[in-house]
Amino acid sequence: MSEPSRFDRGHTDDLMSFLAASPSPYHAVANAAERLEKAGFRQVAETDAWDAVTSAASAAGSGGRFVLRGGAIVAWYVPEGAAPHTPFRIVGAHTDSPNLRVKPLPDTGAHGWRQVAVEIYGGPLLNSWLDRDLGLAGRLTLRDGTTRLVNIDRPLLRVPQLAIHLDRSVSSEGLKLDKQRHLQPIWGLGNDVRDGDLIAFLESESGIPAGEVTGWDLMVHSVEPPAYLGRDKELVAGPRMDNLLSVHAGVAALTAVATGGEGLPYIPVLAAFDHEENGSQSDTGADGPLLGGVLERSVFARGGSYEDRARAFAGTVCLSSDTGHAVHPNYAERHDPTHHPRVNGGPILKVNVNNRYATDGSGRAVWSAACEKANVPFQSFVSNNSMPCGTTIGPITAARHGIRTVDIGVAILSMHSARELCGVDDPFLLANALVAFLEG
Repeated sequence: MSEPSRFDRGHTDDLMSFLAASPSPYHAVANAAERLEKAGFRQVAETDAWDAVTSAASAAGSGGRFVLRGGAIVAWYVPEGAAPHTPFRIVGAHTDSPNLRVKPLPDTGAHGWRQVAVEIYGGPLLNSWLDRDLGLAGRLTLRDGTTRLVNIDRPLLRVPQLAIHLDRSVSSEGLKLDKQRHLQPIWGLGNDVRDGDLIAFLESESGIPAGEVTGWDLMVHSVEPPAYLGRDKELVAGPRMDNLLSVHAGVAALTAVATGGEGLPYIPVLAAFDHEENGSQSDTGADGPLLGGVLERSVFARGGSYEDRARAFAGTVCLSSDTGHAVHPNYAERHDPTHHPRVNGGPILKVNVNNRYATDGSGRAVWSAACEKANVPFQSFVSNNSMPCGTTIGPITAARHGIRTVDIGVAILSMHSARELCGVDDPFLLANALVAFLEG
């Protein structure tokens, strides 16, 4: 097994490009698939038979494969001669981020303003979407059932905040936003609001014949590009770090391991799911059948039995990689007093004894070994006992598949904002640790 190249600051440069090019989960998985294909991975269709016949569509045999389903992707690399009962090493992540999403009847407006009707997705910091130039991106479905990605990556919409002169209490009592009344963006002027205007505009922008779009999954995004920040450019500000930072690191690690992957003791896997921000209960979410189905079919395609599947799952470990909270200099009291993860201090190990995170002592040992092998420092994160703890795909993956799972990630500030903040070193430190984990 050859030594994969270690990631450095160039990985963070590439992360910024990935974030900018991935304004929706659908764009994120398309970009991930393009990178995998360049590394020699081949897409397999879920509707095809996954048998041992050697072909471009077969999931059997050695090499890299991936499955796309909506805003989710599962990719894996089978080393030459891998037995059907070979365990998996999985990096799990999610492709979605909290934002504003377009409603089924998008055209609305009032008092001479043309607006777009939106619904709140997940748990965004609502104020972060105010007075920000917004684009529109997502997926269009055509009459023939095909889909087309769309990305209007220029100032198109804006959610204007009420002037302080009309809300004198905002500085003393705080900003109060009604999700229905106060978050509908404007995109033009006119008293004649016509049904179909927004979709007709998107058809025109995308070169699609008028009337061909019959379905859509659209969301707004900030058009401000990611940027280095600070006197010494030690920080990165950008959108959707939660959790495309982990998706990007997972793709980079998987392709690096696959480049020199012969002799691997495990089958390395990347599983990037949609809908984590609203509970993961969908056909593309971690609480759905996607991962289990792909792993099982991979075992059976290599001639394995149910017994082989059970043996493979019993030896499998998953790293659930998601962003976590760095200690905030203005709100340090909100953090556990003895656990203060810092940016550029290395990735974090997330622990919660009430199983909001899936990490236990044996999982910590797996993570510690990977970081030691990669020469990567890591930090521990635990919530303040007085604060509710968030959760991830980790406990869901562990419970649904009976797979040992460890929750890890990168510490950031402004989680769930339209624009988040991380250190420049942590993304490539995470990627290096993931390489060591996938290698076993």
